[in-house]
Amino acid sequence: MKKLFKILLILFAAGTLLGAAGAVGLYVWASHDLPGFKKITDYRPPLVTTVHAADGQVLGYFYKERRFLARLDDMSPWLSKAFLAAEDSAFYQHDGVDLVAIFRAMVVNIKHGSVRQGGSTITQQVIKGLLLTSERKYERKIKEAILAYRLERYLTKSEILTIYLNHIYLGSGSYGVEAAARTYFGKHAKDLTIAECAVLAGLPQAPSRYSPLHNPTAARARQHYVLGEMRDLGWITRAQYDEAVAQKLEYKSMPDPSWSIGPYYLEEVRRWLVDRYGEDMVYNGGLQVWTGCDLKHQAAADEALRKGLIDSARRRGWTGPIENLAADARAQFLSEQGFKPEDLEQGKWIKVLVEKVSKERALVRFGEESGVIPVASVHWCRVPDIKKATEQVPSVKDVTEVLAPGDVVWASVVQAPVKAGKAWTLDLEREPDVEGALVSMKPDTGEVVAMCGGYDFNRSQFNRATQARRQPGSAFKPIVYSAAIDNGFTPASVIMDAPIVFSDDDEGKLWRPENYEGVFYGPTLLRTALVKSRNLVTIRIAQKIGIRKIIERAKALGLQADFPEDLSVSLGSASVSLINLCQAYSTFARGGSWIEPRMVLSVQDSWGEEIYRSQPVVKEAVSPQTAYIMASLMKDVVQYGTGFRAKALGRPVAGKTGTSNNEQDAWFMGYTPYLLTGVFVGFDQMKPMGRLETGSRAASPIWVDYRSKVENDYPYTDFQQPEGIVMARIDAGSGLLAGPSSQESYFLPFKVGSQPTETVQAASSPGAPGGTEDDLFKQVF
Repeated sequence: MKKLFKILLILFAAGTLLGAAGAVGLYVWASHDLPGFKKITDYRPPLVTTVHAADGQVLGYFYKERRFLARLDDMSPWLSKAFLAAEDSAFYQHDGVDLVAIFRAMVVNIKHGSVRQGGSTITQQVIKGLLLTSERKYERKIKEAILAYRLERYLTKSEILTIYLNHIYLGSGSYGVEAAARTYFGKHAKDLTIAECAVLAGLPQAPSRYSPLHNPTAARARQHYVLGEMRDLGWITRAQYDEAVAQKLEYKSMPDPSWSIGPYYLEEVRRWLVDRYGEDMVYNGGLQVWTGCDLKHQAAADEALRKGLIDSARRRGWTGPIENLAADARAQFLSEQGFKPEDLEQGKWIKVLVEKVSKERALVRFGEESGVIPVASVHWCRVPDIKKATEQVPSVKDVTEVLAPGDVVWASVVQAPVKAGKAWTLDLEREPDVEGALVSMKPDTGEVVAMCGGYDFNRSQFNRATQARRQPGSAFKPIVYSAAIDNGFTPASVIMDAPIVFSDDDEGKLWRPENYEGVFYGPTLLRTALVKSRNLVTIRIAQKIGIRKIIERAKALGLQADFPEDLSVSLGSASVSLINLCQAYSTFARGGSWIEPRMVLSVQDSWGEEIYRSQPVVKEAVSPQTAYIMASLMKDVVQYGTGFRAKALGRPVAGKTGTSNNEQDAWFMGYTPYLLTGVFVGFDQMKPMGRLETGSRAASPIWVDYRSKVENDYPYTDFQQPEGIVMARIDAGSGLLAGPSSQESYFLPFKVGSQPTETVQAASSPGAPGGTEDDLFKQVF
């Protein structure tokens, strides 16, 4: 018996040693190529980059995986409990592997003959998600268990749980609990209720099967299971359980503002970020980007530019329907439209199908609704000659001249039917083919509060505010006149406005510049020449001071362009971008120094550490006295000249219109001490917009529309007169000090010592002869 016992003992010991050796061998075999933990311990998952407006609201997101990094403190306290109850209730007791859970899952799976339950801990799931594949092999499971055990020696439980809750895929494109909270409940993870936390915790097992958006019944059943587990574990009370089960859940997604407000602004920020940090960091790095964009300004700018371009297109008349459908295609067109009456708010544009047309109206259909376009809505549809003023073309008074049955056209909602089943009242619309841009910035800080680069970002992503180079026309003249002020001219200098001809000896061509009106006004004050935008006076000033001084001044103001050394530069022939011209004009708004426009103000990494902060780039360009004189003169442009529309603000505004040859480019640059705004309008194809489509008519209404919506956010402020300036009343005809006999006079600023000292003696009227042209120039020097 003792011998038998010894034999059994020896066999047991041998078996134990063999088992241990086998286990060690298995461990060594499974451990020989295990990955390191760097990917986990230095956890950097793909995260959403968030772009913020000036007030902290979200302007947009950039991402490949919709995931927002959140700490446990940034989550509802019930969220981790719900996930632990559903996935790993012994998380805080085991060392990475739960043998009891594995045995329990094995029994359940054997009983059902298939895999019904898993025994993986949350630590193992983190290992599988970040280091291993999802293949169902014993080798992978053994490696997973080894790595899980080791990981718990590297990281704390809270760190592992944080990684899990941020990395887990929860369906509908949502990675991590913060993204899921926004997707399913339209709120942040920290604001979730117990009932909502239980819904999310039920998703990891099968995100599509238990999706509350696609299978609410299964999601509800899974939620009840999670809540029951939380109750049985004592993590919630019976009362909390009952309340959570009874809670009526509302599923809605948090709005994604990306590309809705300020898409051109957002795209410019994206390009800047990619240039600086690379595409991978922008789309996966979870950056927090803070910009100068003011959402109120941006919305007002978007609306004003769209309206202004539509109005400009209307002035060119009707260009025809979108398409004309054959009779057999019309029913399909209507069936594909899913309009609901509650979606059709006033002003909304919709595509409609013309059914019947008479002289007085057109009957149209859209979806299951019907509408009427009255003749008054098509008055603008005349087809003018772009070489003539559009006002000379009679308005359309017969709808049949414009529309025909089968036409598909744009229409805007004017009024809903008085009774159900009746027709909607609509206006005929047309999408503009003309384009434009708007930039608005704070001249004191350089922060760009609004930027629009075109009519519709979905139609064209080309940003006409930053990427287009166009001729500024007369909007360049303030640069010329500022150089004149620093080279012997004053606002009271008298210059001859008369015909002038230049010849090109190489090509034998003649250049005969003219004023826009085609009229010559004789002796003209420098002040009046700028206010009325007189081309010939500007050219004579450029002749006198030299074109190189004008180019030097333009470069000193930060303008980036290829400046040909000829007199056409003085009339704005060198192409510039709108944002660059805004930078140049900031010189006059700031009192002599220009500031570089800034869009991105600061950038933080995914953990909130600041990695970039914008510093204003400022450079002195002109004296405070010259800047003030130019602001004063451009205030007169608004009060008495081509910028007159800006008077509607009822505030001190300085500005200048600009129009290139043949009305190909229209500009208005206007500013106050607190806000500078530039507007450009023109075809992308460099063709005429039509007679009278000038800076005053095409661009300045957009400026006024935008500024009128935001102006009351600022106090009434005028430009501050610096030391070294003296004001004097000047006779409008002679440029001398005004006297009792002056018929018209202006109160003008001068640098101390440059003001006229002689008073006019005889009656003088604007434009009255005052000697030869040479005599007039001698008055300057």
